[in-house]
Amino acid sequence: MDVKAKILEVLSKGHLMSLATQDEGGLWVSDVIYIFDEDLNIYWMSDPDVRHSKSVLKNGQAAGSITITNNGEKPELGIQFSGIAEKIDGPRFDLAKKHFTKRGKPVPEESEDILEGDSWYVLHPKKIDLIDAEHYGWKKVSLDL
Repeated sequence: MDVKAKILEVLSKGHLMSLATQDEGGLWVSDVIYIFDEDLNIYWMSDPDVRHSKSVLKNGQAAGSITITNNGEKPELGIQFSGIAEKIDGPRFDLAKKHFTKRGKPVPEESEDILEGDSWYVLHPKKIDLIDAEHYGWKKVSLDL
């Protein structure tokens, strides 16, 4: 089984990522709608004034999980990952098209202010654990990047 292909399957089937960051107040988890690229980088749009966005600027270490739920039915499928997160400058219309499509919204015109005060962020995973009960039981399979 191709582990990267299965991870891409999870990324394509999922909708929300639980994003963990850390600041002077401790650990913090936020759910964000994400998109991804073929290199397994994970992108999201957030208000730069919220806690997880500020944490990314101060301490780029981040972790997350994406679980594909099937109403309690098998197969259990998901990923857990850690890496480095950073803010991306600019409107990134290429990301906006994917993001709006994922949310089922009309794709905006390139000239529109799609961010409306928000910013793009990216997490570059360094390690991804695949949870695929159908193929591996409860044994995690790791992909180091």
